[in-house]
Amino acid sequence: MAEQEQLFPSVTRELAEQRKSLAPKPAEAFKAFSRSVFAEGALPVKTKQLIAVAVAHVTQCPYCIRGHTSAALQQGATAEEIMEAIWVAAEMRAGGAYAHSALALDTIARIQHEKHEPS
Repeated sequence: MAEQEQLFPSVTRELAEQRKSLAPKPAEAFKAFSRSVFAEGALPVKTKQLIAVAVAHVTQCPYCIRGHTSAALQQGATAEEIMEAIWVAAEMRAGGAYAHSALALDTIARIQHEKHEPS
């Protein structure tokens, strides 16, 4: 864990205060935006946190993974629900790579076609 702590510094009150003091208006706007997004609405807060856990795995943000996993648990999510959300993220990420293979196949077809066209 020591190596990871060096790569990803611990979240501290001092770091949060430093970020806020260096850009107070954007920091407050982001905090307000976050509160708004994660408030109870058409989707329950628990569902929003499960979505956030999944997205955090796709964006590969270790801070987000830890924070939103904790928040999901606080909202009553089970370990099974969290793991299912992570599997949804994994499928979507893999599915995106598979779907985008159409671009590679299209490029291959175009280049092969150009090679066989008479000049």
